[in-house]
Amino acid sequence: MFASLILLVSMMLGGCTTPKNIAYMQDLDKTTIELVTSQQNAIRLEPGDKISIVVHSKDPSLAALFNLPVISNHATTSDPFVNGSGTASRSYNSSDGTSSYTISPEGTIDFPVLGILKVAGMTRSELTGFIKGELLAKNLIKDPTVVVEFLSTGVSILGEVKSPGRYDMNRDHINILEAITLAGDLTIQGQRQNVKVIRTEPDGKVNSYIVDLTNAQQLMSSPAFYLKQNDIIYVEPNGVQKRTTTVNGNTALSAGFWVSVASLLTSIAVLIFK
Repeated sequence: MFASLILLVSMMLGGCTTPKNIAYMQDLDKTTIELVTSQQNAIRLEPGDKISIVVHSKDPSLAALFNLPVISNHATTSDPFVNGSGTASRSYNSSDGTSSYTISPEGTIDFPVLGILKVAGMTRSELTGFIKGELLAKNLIKDPTVVVEFLSTGVSILGEVKSPGRYDMNRDHINILEAITLAGDLTIQGQRQNVKVIRTEPDGKVNSYIVDLTNAQQLMSSPAFYLKQNDIIYVEPNGVQKRTTTVNGNTALSAGFWVSVASLLTSIAVLIFK
């Protein structure tokens, strides 16, 4: 009986060892990695994304023909995309003075004067060049400057990070280390070698990637190193955290845990010496 009790207490305290593999990219000092930031890794527009497109010109009145109006009180046009008919749509939102387009399930938007444009699969720079080219080719405006911005593009970060939540991506390239930085970094209990990235592809297929933050070579060659919109990053607790967490959520360092242990020992003593 006493041997079993000692074994039980030993197992409870066994999780107090110091976690290993805390440092990121431990092989970086002995590894040369050529990291190429290319259009291939840039965020590409997908159905459901919201974007803003603003056309500028030396003639403001002419440029205004190609810009959506901003209507107060979050007013929206009759939006076929939201209603489910699947056609291109426009949304007018004045909460931040920005009008937006919602990309339809077919990957299109309804652009002023130019009409229905297929934009899914393009990067921001590609869409900028495409619209500018259309305006010039059709002789609609002589000196257009086109600015495309993401409005609803972001990633969700869950698990053992300091500030879990959804974070916006306002650049063409953002990698997993930058995203984790936005969440305040991993906690000391976060599993560095087994970070999961869950990605939903445009065709509906869900892919899951395992990323090892301690291995620079593996990390930077992973398809999940550069993130895409709506990626989910999950940092699971390391073995120490799992072992030191009780069924009630207490840890070996908490008062609740030791109260539970004392209660268990008292019950066993009563049974033995009764």
